[in-house]
Parts: sequence; structure tokens; C-alpha cells
Amino acid sequence: MMDLQGKHLVLGLTGGIACYKSAELCRAFVKAGASVQVVMTEAAERFITPVTMQALSNRPVYGSQWDAREPNNMPHINLSREADAIVIAPASADFIAKLVHGRADELLSLMCLARPVDRVPLLLAPAMNREMWSHPATQRNLAQVAADGATLLGVGTGEQACGETGDGRMLEPAQILEDVVAFFQPRRLAGKRVLVTAGPTYEAIDPVRGITNLSSGKMGFAIARAAREAGAEVTLVAGPVALPTPRGVTRIDVRSAREMLAATEPAAAQADVFIATAAVADWRPATAADQKIKKDGTGQAPQLAFTENPDILATVAASQRAVSGRLFCVGFAAESHDLAAHARAKRERKRVPLLVGNIGPATFGADDNALLLVDAQGEREIPRGPKLALARALVAEVAKRL
Repeated sequence: MMDLQGKHLVLGLTGGIACYKSAELCRAFVKAGASVQVVMTEAAERFITPVTMQALSNRPVYGSQWDAREPNNMPHINLSREADAIVIAPASADFIAKLVHGRADELLSLMCLARPVDRVPLLLAPAMNREMWSHPATQRNLAQVAADGATLLGVGTGEQACGETGDGRMLEPAQILEDVVAFFQPRRLAGKRVLVTAGPTYEAIDPVRGITNLSSGKMGFAIARAAREAGAEVTLVAGPVALPTPRGVTRIDVRSAREMLAATEPAAAQADVFIATAAVADWRPATAADQKIKKDGTGQAPQLAFTENPDILATVAASQRAVSGRLFCVGFAAESHDLAAHARAKRERKRVPLLVGNIGPATFGADDNALLLVDAQGEREIPRGPKLALARALVAEVAKRL
């Protein structure tokens, strides 16, 4: 998706081995639709060349305040005024200290000091050794730059170039991209708590077999990401899927419908919005064998008895918090035919204010879809598009109704 279409970013590089990640980050910004102007400190040029960054950004790289390409010799003014945001990645401990004290002895720090703070935000992706990161001076500086209005994107944890392990790694390019995209999204759900269920459930027959469905969880994960982008505190209860957790989302992994209900009920008691996208198995084997069921040579299949699983959406929608209007519930219906009729009936049966219908199983595992919104006023379609775009549109609809 072209999530940064029309945005102009200044990507600043300071000295650190994490500059190798900045090349991939630059490429990711460009692929997301942004125009990228790279500005490098002298120390950054010791780790990666301006030629590399120019090739990836398709723009000349700036490194000197005295660059003759600027007729007025004021690149710190010209470049900062053009930007929608300045992203420093990596942001070294030394550079962060400069920002705290308002030092401006080279082009990048000059730009940060000269930028219109009410119009050009500053986003920092720190990168340094774990001891440097935890040092009281660094922590004081981080607190001060945040108080001065900069946005800190955090750091990763793991093995560092020096051979030590701990906090201080620069976030991966995909993580920074996700954070920058989120930064530009409207904060429609700021201060709200959103609970999302996603993916299939798995009901065991024996230790190696079970009943499940084709749900990939992609729609639910996209909704969790979109809600977090909109400023919400998000909890995601996920069935057995192999998807990365969206940035900033609290994830609870479950397998069966009963496990999902056990995780959902206490979370719903604290939530403002519940969006039930999970494809919960309607039935489960009445008993699960404790050993693998073997063929007996007779050609006869084992006889399985089934029992109904709990209805998670109906249970939460009937809770005191939902009935009193403090919890807004959204259901999903994946249907193979007669989508509108089935969605209307399910909304009434579950007693939820909003029901979202989509045609399955053709959309299971796909990256795009189309949604039908059904409420007391009627029906409205969100046209086919990428699931993340649909998720953002759905979050906007939910925000209107709160």
C-alpha cells in the first residue's frame, strides 16, 4: 500500500553501525509513496556512503551546511520547510544530547533546530550500545527531547554489533515504517481501549488431529493495527495463526473457542470497543482422545460426538457493560451466499449495533476484501481494497458511533 503517498520526509542519518538499516528504511519509505530527502552527518558517512543513499532515494544527499546547490546557502531552512516530518534513524546518543542543548554545529542538527516545530514533527529512532542506552544521562536526554515535542520510536532488544546483548538496537525498518505510517493517521480512538479477536479456533480430536477452518486472521490483525494507529490501547486475542503482532498491540494467543472466551471476557470488561473477527468453531468433539486414534483395519471410521461451543460474541454482547452502552460491539459474518440476509439476521440474533459481512471462504487468506456494514439504519458497502485500508475505514465508522 502507498501509505505515505504525498508525504515528503527528511531522513537523517547520524553515526552508527545501524546506518546499514537506514538504506532499507529509505527504500521502504519510497515504496510506500513518500519522497525522501536524505541528510547525513559526517560520522554517518563513515558507515554508509551518500552514493548508496542517493541511489535509493533518487535525490541528491545533503551533508554540508555550505552546499553550493542551495543559491542562498541555507539548506537548513530550505530542506526543513519542505518536509512533512524529519525522521532521524539512527539517532545516536551524541545527536540526542545535541538536540537537548540546542547545539547546531552541522547541517542535520541545524535543520532540527530551525524546523517549524508546530508544522514539521521530529521522529527519533535511537541506536546505541546497551550501556549507553541505560546510562542516566541518556535517559534524561530522551525524557527532555520528548518533553520538547519529539516523538521517540523506541529501541529493539537483542544482539548488538559490539557482541553484547540488550536494549539499544535500532528498530527494524519495517517497524519504523509502521510507526511513521501510524504517526500520520487520524487519532480517532485516542484514549479508547479496543479488544479484537482474530483467526480460527482449533478443537482437538486427539493429540494430532483437530477441527479448524481456513481463516488466516489477516482482517483481524489489520483491524488491531488500524485501531492502534487511531490512538487506541489495543488487545488482540488470536487463534492459531502465523502472523506478526502489530506494533504496540498486546497479543494473547489461544487455540480453542473456550480458551478464546476465557481470554476475551476479562479483557472485554475493561474495553470500550469489542470487534469480533475471529472465525470461532461452532462445534467441538464432546471428548478428545488422549492418544492418537488408530485405524482398526475394519474400514470403519471412528464415531465422533459433538457439542456446541460457547458463542463469544453473543456472550460479550449480553454482558452488563455492553447492555449499558459502555462497550460497543462489532460482529463479523463470513458467508458463502446471501450475505446481506445472513448479516441482518446475525446482527439481530447477536444483538450488536454493527455487523460486518464478507463473502467467504474465497477471501480467507487473501490480502484484499470488500465489507458490508449492517446496522439499524440499513446497509452500506466498503468497496474492495486491501484489508488494512478496509480496517482503517471500519475504525473510522466505529469512531463515529462512539
